[in-house]
Amino acid sequence: MPWRDLFAPLVDGAQWTVAQLGQSLDGRIATPSGHSHYVNGPEAIRHLHRLRALADAVVVGVGTALADDPRLTVRGIVGRSPARVVIDPNRRLPAAARLFADDGVPCAMIVDRRAGAAASARITTIALPSDAEGRIAPRDIVAALHARGWQRLLIEGGAHTVSTFLAQGCLDRLHLAVAPMLIGSGPIGVNLPAIDTLGQALRPRVRHYPLGADLLFDIDLLDPKDARAGGS
Repeated sequence: MPWRDLFAPLVDGAQWTVAQLGQSLDGRIATPSGHSHYVNGPEAIRHLHRLRALADAVVVGVGTALADDPRLTVRGIVGRSPARVVIDPNRRLPAAARLFADDGVPCAMIVDRRAGAAASARITTIALPSDAEGRIAPRDIVAALHARGWQRLLIEGGAHTVSTFLAQGCLDRLHLAVAPMLIGSGPIGVNLPAIDTLGQALRPRVRHYPLGADLLFDIDLLDPKDARAGGS
């Protein structure tokens, strides 16, 4: 695998926001019951840990944090663990969650600024404004994390969080690992607002790399070709 080609934009870049998703051939990330361990194989899991090791902070939505209770640490490879950040407007995630482990790695919770003061001095609270439906804008999240010195951001999940960052133009790259299986039903990975014609579709530059039995798509969302096909 040409690792240099794949990782050069991340190793050389001082500031970036990259998302990763793992899915089946038919775009599913789990079964209807929510079972998702593991859609992708061990090589794709190692790739995820390499991304974590390159990031200053790894970000997940509260739905993923509640469903999977992830550790978000670097394991199985040599590298440091990034700061761990959960987007949790209404403070639903308990302090006992594994991503809040007291292991010397900074932890932060992004909350609606109306949610009140921090419950733990060890967990940094980042209070941001929300819209009428209680959603915090991805651009505000990125700006707030940059202000704290976290310039390289990995948006790890879940699918709703990744799709929201993508839809609002807040991703530089998307690493999409596709497993050779057909799940047939269940939640999908990328879900963007509806378009009327294919001329409105995103057409980014894409490279692909084998990851064991999986195939990794490195999707460049900053390339000049990342324009609507019809142009405007």
